[in-house]
Amino acid sequence: MTGETARTVRAVVSAPSVPEPPRVGSRSGAAVFSNARVVGDQFFLSGMHAGGPDGIVGGADPYRQAVEAFRRVRVLTEACGATVADIVVLRIYLTDIADKAAVGRARSEVFTGAAPCSTLVEVSGLVDPGLTVEIEAQGVAHGVRAAGQNIPF
Repeated sequence: MTGETARTVRAVVSAPSVPEPPRVGSRSGAAVFSNARVVGDQFFLSGMHAGGPDGIVGGADPYRQAVEAFRRVRVLTEACGATVADIVVLRIYLTDIADKAAVGRARSEVFTGAAPCSTLVEVSGLVDPGLTVEIEAQGVAHGVRAAGQNIPF
């Protein structure tokens, strides 16, 4: 038993302007992971980056990649019924720790009030070799959306 009750609301959340997860390797044809999930009043976002079907938004510029990753975090957070002020934890992965100032600048443009708890980690690589930053987020949602419901962003 997991301690959850039948009243726990669970939803997979998406937004049209955020690329959907890949379906490669999925036996059912469903995505192999979710961009965003809501469980009860909490929301969880997979790592957001600047990659997409048309290439990497921002090219090799870590600041521009971070701006796009944070845009996706914001859009999905809002799709979960929350705002960026409701994000309580960030995990930021960089392929070069020297990019932390550029990513910090993009971060400061998003979080103007109380900053979320954060972890910053340098990694050897991300899903696409041209990506330099990936950002995970979680927080508390105040208005849960129905499973599978999109918002027009």
